Order: sequence, then C-alpha cells, then structure tokens
Amino acid sequence: MTIKSNTPAHDKDCWQTPLWLFDALDIEFGFWLDSAASDKNALCAHWLTEADDALNSEWISHGAIWNNPPYSNIRPWVEKAAEQCIQQRQTVVMLVPEDMSVGWFSKALESVDEVRIITDGRINFIEPSTGLEKKGNSKGSMLLIWRPFISPRRMFTIVSKAALMAIGQGVRRAT
Repeated sequence: MTIKSNTPAHDKDCWQTPLWLFDALDIEFGFWLDSAASDKNALCAHWLTEADDALNSEWISHGAIWNNPPYSNIRPWVEKAAEQCIQQRQTVVMLVPEDMSVGWFSKALESVDEVRIITDGRINFIEPSTGLEKKGNSKGSMLLIWRPFISPRRMFTIVSKAALMAIGQGVRRAT
C-alpha cells in the first residue's frame, strides 16, 4: 500500500529538521555549514540555498557540514556529500529516510563511514507553511556520516530518539 502525501508540492522539499535533533548532533559534530537550506530554515550561521545551487558549488566550511536534503531526489546529495567530505576535509552528516532498499543507499555505502539509525520513534519535521512540528512521518530516519581522514568503515550504529531529545531539548534554553 502506498501512502499519498497531502503536502503541497511547493513545500515537499522544504521541511526543517527539528531544533532539538539538530542541537543534539551539533554538540557532537560542531556544524558550520547547512548545505541544503533556505533563508527561512537554515540551522547554521552559514548556509547554501537553492539559489546557491549547492549540488554545483563547493561546500566551503570551517567545521562539520549539516545536510537535510530534498527527499524527492537524495542520490545527487549523497554523491556531493561524499565528494565534499574529501575536498573540504570536513565531516558531513546527512539526515535521510531510513530506507535501505533504494539505490541512493547503496551508493552511500560506497563511501560513508557510519550509518546511524534513529530508533524508538519517528522524527516530526517542521512544516514550512506553519513553522510547527508535524506528526505523521511515514518512515523512520537515519544519519549518513562521512568522515574525511579515515577509510570508510561502513559502521551501522543506533541512537534512540529519546536520547537525542534529552540532549538537544535543553540546549537553546541554556544559552
């Protein structure tokens, strides 16, 4: 059975990562660049928008690179992340649907160091039209992590949604 989305076409690829999730990962990785953002949903001090044409640009960064790609076409983002990890000498962390049956996942396994599966719940992304978290994500999520100075280990690890929430929810209140 296929589940049809009710999201308007112009919003389908503009969903924002929840702040608690980004903050939890930012503590670990120290993000400098959001490589797939808009002026409304950028999570780093430096970001690339659709107008910047991130797939045909250098992801110049002085820290780790965050990427929540448009889910309508993930493969070119996987290829670009692998390339830019090496060229920029920076870790790249990509948030994607947990689906290991697709071609882009096989492509990622050629170069990714770690696949981190988020367990115990689905991520509620921020809807672009309302700015609020929306329940009903049809798939789980996972992180693809490229690291520049090691041969890819292709590790599979897990982290619970609750653990990430516990780390990330207090970050912005504490500052």
